[in-house]
Amino acid sequence: MRFDIMTLFPDMVSMVLAESIIGRAQRAGHIEVHCHQIRDFSENKHHNVDDTPYGGGVGMVMAAPPIYGCYRSITEQIDPGARRRVIYLSPRGRLFTQDVARELCGYDELILLCGHYEGVDERIIEEIVDEEISIGDYVLTGGELPACILVDAVSRMLDGVLASPECYEGESIASGLLEYPQYTRPPVFLGREVPPILLSGHHENIDKWRAEQSLLLTEARRPDLYAAYKETHKHTK
Repeated sequence: MRFDIMTLFPDMVSMVLAESIIGRAQRAGHIEVHCHQIRDFSENKHHNVDDTPYGGGVGMVMAAPPIYGCYRSITEQIDPGARRRVIYLSPRGRLFTQDVARELCGYDELILLCGHYEGVDERIIEEIVDEEISIGDYVLTGGELPACILVDAVSRMLDGVLASPECYEGESIASGLLEYPQYTRPPVFLGREVPPILLSGHHENIDKWRAEQSLLLTEARRPDLYAAYKETHKHTK
């Protein structure tokens, strides 16, 4: 899969996505991440990309022409037959969830637009954006961190990025439940012992314990997830 990220801070995005699993996935050729500086497409001699909002108000709005120029440059580089989706990271978009990430895995290319200041001219959204996505109900200074989160969440479900599907299917949220508690050496730490069942070597009992712990944790900490899980599995014994 190819990700094209339109941003005023490409170095910030590149630095985050060059590390760890996502960085290795790029170097191995499982994914491509291209960051594009919107400012490069400004026709203003000072490379301005923003202006005051019509109607007045506080702050500045990112102008449509530089963003559109950046978008056109990207579309000239890619396969016109590729299945792609253009996403604007925005607090007014639909909430980003594991199901949304799984849905986005079906595309060949995702083009992500990172807003800044007071947002972007509405006309660029109408012209090029397929959908707006929000990573949560809080305010950030720009769309760069949300873009990195989206790339990470989608990429780890693509073939070759992780060792096997089991690496993500049983994790918190992905399964519909929070993940069970994890332990490693030493067996005793500050007087706290690893649950004996995990040292028993009885894999069937361990799996049963982990499933029970996932249910208990989810019920206690995320009753919304627990209710949804019980509703989905109400006809399953």
